[in-house]
Amino acid sequence: MLLLQQVMALAGKNFNPEHVFKEMLHLLSELLGLNRGRIVLVDAGGKSGSIRHAYGLTRDESARGKYIFNEGITGRVIASGQMVIVQDIDKDPVFLGRVVARENLPEGQVAFLALPVQIANKTVGVLACHRIRMRSRPLADDITILRILTTLVGQLLHLQSYVEEKTRALAMQNDLLTKALHADAKRYGIVGNSPELLRAISELERVSDATASVLLLGESGTGKELFARALHLASPRRDKPFIKINCAAIPESLFESEVFGHEKGAFTGAASARAGWFEQADHGTIFLDEIGEMPLLMQTKLLRTLQEGIIARLGAKSEIKINVRVVAATNRDLATEVSRGQFRQDLYYRLNVIPIHLPSLASRRTDIPVLAMHFLNKVNQVNQRNISLTSDAIAMLESYPWPGNIRELSNMIERMVLLAEKPSLNAKDLEPFFNASAEENLALSGAVPAKEAPVEPMPHFSYAIRPYVSAESHSPRTLTDALVQAGGNKSRAAQILGLTSRQFNYRLKKLGLE
Repeated sequence: MLLLQQVMALAGKNFNPEHVFKEMLHLLSELLGLNRGRIVLVDAGGKSGSIRHAYGLTRDESARGKYIFNEGITGRVIASGQMVIVQDIDKDPVFLGRVVARENLPEGQVAFLALPVQIANKTVGVLACHRIRMRSRPLADDITILRILTTLVGQLLHLQSYVEEKTRALAMQNDLLTKALHADAKRYGIVGNSPELLRAISELERVSDATASVLLLGESGTGKELFARALHLASPRRDKPFIKINCAAIPESLFESEVFGHEKGAFTGAASARAGWFEQADHGTIFLDEIGEMPLLMQTKLLRTLQEGIIARLGAKSEIKINVRVVAATNRDLATEVSRGQFRQDLYYRLNVIPIHLPSLASRRTDIPVLAMHFLNKVNQVNQRNISLTSDAIAMLESYPWPGNIRELSNMIERMVLLAEKPSLNAKDLEPFFNASAEENLALSGAVPAKEAPVEPMPHFSYAIRPYVSAESHSPRTLTDALVQAGGNKSRAAQILGLTSRQFNYRLKKLGLE
């Protein structure tokens, strides 16, 4: 009882099991006469064990205590997970006597007791000791105490492993947070501190000083423009222009003129010369969003610009030298597009020098509460509202899969604020918004054929996300219904459909609905 009291008291004070094990083996020797106690632990490779803690053994003796599975008594206990009692070490052919020479042990009958140390029914070590056989105390009493101690050893080892694992995780998290503090993520307008997000920011900052092209990859709505702008702000070009080009929003006939510029008289209506976006971005950064939508002819011109650093205005007789950092983004699999002949292979390799994968919102759920509050405060200020969310509402947001990522979360928060009928919304109040969003996601994914869609006007037309869609993505009725809902305001109608104003106007013009 004294031994158990002392060991338990020490275990309650000390988080380092090494001190507990040393004192436990000491007390076994001093109080019970169970001498030369040792704790053998399975090595990292999982095929052998060695003495890690001992009392009454010299350093050289402990160093000799190495056993492969089924080797000697100790190796047999490790392999089988069963206790072994050697009544007389001089008469047992399996006993190795490797650690302590027989002449260094007492004369007469010496027993050897070896019990398995287990964690979750898996043998991780052995507690063993010598015992002078001629004792008045029954052997069964010693076995009982040793069983209790092996259980304690297993629990302390398990606790140590758990603490080390948590410590490693916290160290990694602290490292990411330290990098985030140095990166000053808020300076870029990127909200969140999840490991996935901080890892992407860290990758971005490591390449910010380079001139090589960067390709941002990820699902639609993950914030590629924010990351492109962050790359620009973290680079030496931060004081120079940052130009964004949405390749899906430019009509093919105007692409060359818009991107590379034109000279006076280059085409009908070109009353004056105009510098293209590449020229305007000289010594700065140009962001090519939805690069997979770029026409093949323009891909050829872009490749030459990337390789030689020159552009030629439409209708020009000379070339212009430029210095531009190109950042491209896509939610499409460009390698697949290359195999289909829809994207130039040489341009793909030129753009894919530094690929950075942006995390989906589902993979950074710890950021959802802070993102939700960020959007809530922003929408409240813009619309002069004071809507709040309860804790169960935040938990509901955190558990939703968000197939449309941050864009879907932003749009849903805006919808909640604009349509809320009371100042504080709980989880039950959010259910209609989630149901509407789920229906929209299903329709946008193409899972419901257009001919099966209901013909009556939808009560809530706001699309929560805009996945990749072509220029023919929206029917005339969809566009006109959005205009009706927005009261004729084209910018608001474009926002409802998840389009930019340029994309919305282009679709109107293409369908003759202007």
